[in-house]
Amino acid sequence: MTARDQILADIRAGLGRAGSAKPAPLEAPLLRTPQKDRNLYVQLFVQNLEKLSGKVFVVPSPDQVVPILADLVRGKQAVASNAPFLRTCGIGGFEQVRSDLTDREALREGCAKADVGVTCVDYALAETGSFVMLSSPDEARLISLLPPVHVAVIPRSRILANLDELFATLPKPAEQTSAMALITGPSRTADIEQILIRGVHGPGEVVAIVVENC
Repeated sequence: MTARDQILADIRAGLGRAGSAKPAPLEAPLLRTPQKDRNLYVQLFVQNLEKLSGKVFVVPSPDQVVPILADLVRGKQAVASNAPFLRTCGIGGFEQVRSDLTDREALREGCAKADVGVTCVDYALAETGSFVMLSSPDEARLISLLPPVHVAVIPRSRILANLDELFATLPKPAEQTSAMALITGPSRTADIEQILIRGVHGPGEVVAIVVENC
């Protein structure tokens, strides 16, 4: 008997199990979704993202997104994802923002030169002020990670209460995407001498534009 086998045998003996006994199946995880008025989710999302030094604009309709974005990218280079909702907002025809990048090298070069990356999000979490992004051809990860400023355009209907509601809505994300990212405020680290520094591992500035009537 190897040392590993002996350790496992001792554990089984301590639990009162025979060597051939199979462990009991795990219980299904209990997901807790707060029963709150969904009309309050936007307010809660705004409060929690602003606590993390994020900026939030709330607009009534998709046609109000471009005026906000025009101020954010004035004098800067910007790149946008291919998300259909961004086209609905008119960003695809916005000359200050480069979009429709599908070639990998062109995307990498565009993101490396851009000051601002503009994306949609798949979901947002009110409880933590987080963006939930599923990697796809329409939503390349580089756009939200490489430029110093990340602007996320969020339909109000995609704001969920918390992580539990996310997994109730999307129980098997690996079946839909190769990567799911949760982005909570600007990138920050205190690894060196416990001094908080923003923008080391990703964008140092995060902006959300919430579209109410969507």
